[in-house]
Amino acid sequence: MSGNSSARRDDSDSPAVALGPLSVVLGAFAAAGFWPTLMFLLFPWSLIAGGLAVTFGAMGIYYADRGLGRLWTAVVGLVLGTTGLTSLFLYFVMLSA
Repeated sequence: MSGNSSARRDDSDSPAVALGPLSVVLGAFAAAGFWPTLMFLLFPWSLIAGGLAVTFGAMGIYYADRGLGRLWTAVVGLVLGTTGLTSLFLYFVMLSA
């Protein structure tokens, strides 16, 4: 047999590559709740999307440091998710005061 018999897997088809863009999409949805009118319409979905954006963004940063995926998309998704969660928290603190 000539050559290497083991197939080398390309890292671009790893699921870790999709964590950054997924985090950006979910973070944008969560940050849409920053607008007060939309916050009351999208509350449960913004809360879920914000939590997932922060989680996937942190995982994307972890894998981007190891060479899988892009760092900037993971960071943007993490920031957008944090912004969405923080705005929801602040609105409800102001409403309860």
